[in-house]
Amino acid sequence: MPSLKHGEFVGSLDCGTTSTRFLVFDKYADIVAQYQIEYPQYYPEPGWHEQDADEIMDSCDVCITEACKALETAGWSKDSIKVIGITNQRETAVAWSRSTGKPLCRAIVWDDGRTKTTVAHFEHKLAYVGLEPEPGVIRKGKDGEHALKDLTGLQLSTYFSAIKLRWMIDHHEVVRKAHEEDDLLFGTVESWIVYRLTNRSVHITDVTNASRTLLMNLRTLQWDPVMLKFMEVKPSVLPKIASSSEIFGKIAYGALEGVKIAGLVGDQQGALVGNKCLKQGEAKCTYGTGAFLLFCTGADIVSSKHGLLSTVAYQDGPTGKPIYALEGSIAVAGSAIKWLRDSMGLLANAAEINTLAASVPRTGGVYFVPAFSGLLAPYWDPGAGGLLIGLSSYTTPAHICRATLEANAFQTREILESMKLDSKKELKHLMVDGGMTNGDMAMEVLADIGGFTVVRPEMRESTALGSALLAGSAIRLFGWNLSKPETLVEVNTKGTREFKPGMAELQREKKWLGWKRAVERSLGWEEGIDE
Repeated sequence: MPSLKHGEFVGSLDCGTTSTRFLVFDKYADIVAQYQIEYPQYYPEPGWHEQDADEIMDSCDVCITEACKALETAGWSKDSIKVIGITNQRETAVAWSRSTGKPLCRAIVWDDGRTKTTVAHFEHKLAYVGLEPEPGVIRKGKDGEHALKDLTGLQLSTYFSAIKLRWMIDHHEVVRKAHEEDDLLFGTVESWIVYRLTNRSVHITDVTNASRTLLMNLRTLQWDPVMLKFMEVKPSVLPKIASSSEIFGKIAYGALEGVKIAGLVGDQQGALVGNKCLKQGEAKCTYGTGAFLLFCTGADIVSSKHGLLSTVAYQDGPTGKPIYALEGSIAVAGSAIKWLRDSMGLLANAAEINTLAASVPRTGGVYFVPAFSGLLAPYWDPGAGGLLIGLSSYTTPAHICRATLEANAFQTREILESMKLDSKKELKHLMVDGGMTNGDMAMEVLADIGGFTVVRPEMRESTALGSALLAGSAIRLFGWNLSKPETLVEVNTKGTREFKPGMAELQREKKWLGWKRAVERSLGWEEGIDE
């Protein structure tokens, strides 16, 4: 066997909602080796979505091992991987034992809707007990909602991980007992992975993931005692908050034993960094299981008055200033296509949706509101119901497929309309990535409905690339320095394809009004339904 070459590469462990990947990038963001594996999903009740934390970790180990084999098959020594970053599904909550290092229950996934009663409890508490952001100052009701959003950038929702942690404490005796006895450790997925990769020696999270819990102060970048008291969570269960780009520890075993872990970032912020949207006014949307649109606001925290969230985009090192973003979250994007394929049997495979949708010029009056677990931004209505409306004897699977692509575009436009109102800036183009963007038809529909130019990079592994850039920047690999974007000019320069709107403005606005009527009918649906 010929001797292996030694180079310099950066690895990215990308743990998404349904699968894990490990990718190895060179200095230009070309992928040298990769491996991907799906892991099991559990749906024990309607609206519930769980994962086994040990199975997540097993998938990470397999991906690292197999990607290293692929790297060696390509002629490179695995020692060429100098550092790795980790990016993850963000609000998924993991609870494990401090003494044993074992999960105490299944992880509750970000899109799980079981916590509606928990949210209702805290809404009631906020209305009648309130928050105490300053000694002796109690803020209740709408004023309390403003105080909570001012502290965290968020609002009460089933979406955020502290709500899921509170549900675990309230409904799993083993978690409640561990919380009482200080044996409980909590974290989002990246925290769990680092804990395991470092042989249980590091319990840490980064500012992007921490900003999605409802427990981090958006200005101090630390766990907020006011929110800990409000949510009744002990600070001892929480990981240390670090920046997104620093050395967190070293891998303790396996093919990459001794390699530094130096990048941590939630997947959507990772995609923002991977798309090099590092300046105020730049935006991207990632279309995966859900869809997530982030608009970089630079050093400014922009408080949304139109249903969006304020979040940390990234922090370049422990002494770096945090960069913030406005975010709009869509719960159902690619998962609607999966539903058409697996539950409804309308598609043989996910890619077929583009072919079917392109076979008809219009939806035939059909609108699809995919509120499978309520609606997120800008409505934040957990009681919204999924809706197919405008059906007739003329309707075919092709019309429903086209309506599904349009639903994705309508939801994107709604978020962009809110961002325009909050930021006072008009977005001229939108950077996109994620699995749904592979279909040209989906991108054409997005441009038509949105009325803006859609820019799709040729290399679309933006989420993984973001964590790789943060990891490389931490050790100045390749001279990368996120604080100096000019050091990234050679990164991901393969080019882009643009999709420009071709729909007449009158037709676009007519369809927009139809969508708004459909959404109006879906809002609050569960409130009037008796099980």
